[in-house]
Amino acid sequence: MNIEELLEEIDEILDKAWGLPGGKSVIDAEKIRVAIDDIRLNMPQETKQARAIVADKADIINTAKKEAEGIIRAAEERARALVAQEEITRLAQAKASEIIAGAQAKSRDMRRAAQDFVDDLMKRTDEGLTQHLAEIRKTRASLKQQRPVVTNDEQ
Repeated sequence: MNIEELLEEIDEILDKAWGLPGGKSVIDAEKIRVAIDDIRLNMPQETKQARAIVADKADIINTAKKEAEGIIRAAEERARALVAQEEITRLAQAKASEIIAGAQAKSRDMRRAAQDFVDDLMKRTDEGLTQHLAEIRKTRASLKQQRPVVTNDEQ
């Protein structure tokens, strides 16, 4: 028997049921059970597979949800790590800029101090040389005055 025939048999059993007051009926439960068992045995393979697929659907969905949650968690952790790394990089760049600015300022100060030192040294040297030159000129002039006059005959 195929499923259609078995369903018609169930309809006949229900039609032959004894009517009771209040709209209820008495049926032969054993005949209904046999018909239902026969329907189950005659179900097409596709229907059984569909039931198995429906049963597996929940497992597939749960597994997919767990995988998606894992991916989302990993992505959130990676994003947090990148943000932390970016913050560290930003702080390091700020610190590097601060160090460079400090080094440049110190370099300017040292250059200025060195220039001031060299200028002062040159000024003192110039003053010393000027003083010595004045003394040399004075001494030369004094020597010229003390030199006896040489006449042409003495030569």
